[in-house]
Amino acid sequence: MAVYKLFPYKDTTLYSFFPQMNTGIDAINQISNLNFAVDSNPQVARFLTEFVQDEIEDIIDNKINGKQWDVNLRSYIATAQGVVESTDVSVHPVAQYWWNGTGTYLDQPLTTDGASWYSPNFSGSLAWSGSGSDGTNHYVTSSYNTSYVGAGGGSWYHSGSDGTLYAVTQSFDTRSEKDLKVGVKTIVSNWYSSSLSVDPSSSLPNYGFIVKWENTVEFNSNIQVQPVMQFYSVDTNTIYPPELEFKWKDYSSVLTGSATSSIVTTTNLATSLAENPGIFTPESVNRFRFNVADKYPPRVWTTASLFTGTNYLPTQSYYAIKDLDTNEFVVDFDTTYTQLSSDNEGNYFDVYMNGLEPERYYKVMIKTNINGSTLVLDDNYYFKVVNGF
Repeated sequence: MAVYKLFPYKDTTLYSFFPQMNTGIDAINQISNLNFAVDSNPQVARFLTEFVQDEIEDIIDNKINGKQWDVNLRSYIATAQGVVESTDVSVHPVAQYWWNGTGTYLDQPLTTDGASWYSPNFSGSLAWSGSGSDGTNHYVTSSYNTSYVGAGGGSWYHSGSDGTLYAVTQSFDTRSEKDLKVGVKTIVSNWYSSSLSVDPSSSLPNYGFIVKWENTVEFNSNIQVQPVMQFYSVDTNTIYPPELEFKWKDYSSVLTGSATSSIVTTTNLATSLAENPGIFTPESVNRFRFNVADKYPPRVWTTASLFTGTNYLPTQSYYAIKDLDTNEFVVDFDTTYTQLSSDNEGNYFDVYMNGLEPERYYKVMIKTNINGSTLVLDDNYYFKVVNGF
């Protein structure tokens, strides 16, 4: 029931049409295969993004701490065109260290002080490695078409000597959602395991991800195959930078034995969100409590108040968080990772504020099922994340 988001510390796009150009501080990351009017040759774009290894290790060691977990690479769409049939985007772990650079798209003159199609560093320096082994137990590959551009476009780990394949894919078509969301647990787990290894030959270093169209799309000269997807980069001025989204299950419950008698069985409920001061900093971790009771309790003869006991929602109850302005889920309902926990004081859930954009308002929503009716409880449960007090 915990969600934690990391943001990249660097990203850039590699353009075959401008093979020495760096776009390290551009607001857009792009993947594309285009046939320009001035040149009938297909031109390809791929992007790189990298997250801090120490932050990944801290989450796994000190927050997940042995619990069931998963992790997704997420990138949010800015524009999309030419995606006319089901086509895969593939994501791979990068096999070389690369420089972010300080360029933007089509600077005049072009900025060449960081990663580009030809080099992971800067124009005229070290070239991207080709296919083969880098001396470890992992196999490196690359892809390009020398009929249209020189060797380059990044290099990435294809597989391990044990047969583990590192590539993950997501399929897009004309009407599909265009945000990128791929499970990268295999890659991240290998990065983490490598940090613990004393044998350099078995390590998989973290140089980030490369995102590209599948090979059959790239350098395709058919003018009907020209997909372009532009995603917001870490340098965007919007609330949509790329994310490495960790989720883990720390569900805990006291709803056993006699406690089950306090589970509400009516859809006429009185609810409140407690432990909500309303304003948080990005460093905050808050435990929200969700209080619930029958709105119209049955009349019974009793010597004690009906309102002194603790009531609970059914165990299959979940939380979500929406951005109040855009009405988009920033944490969606998840039957594995956003289940409400319970203790002797009632239902609760923890929220890590670091993954929420500051200076914005958010809304908490609770979903539960009572007697076959699915309820979404939304009674103005708001809070704000601010940069500081």
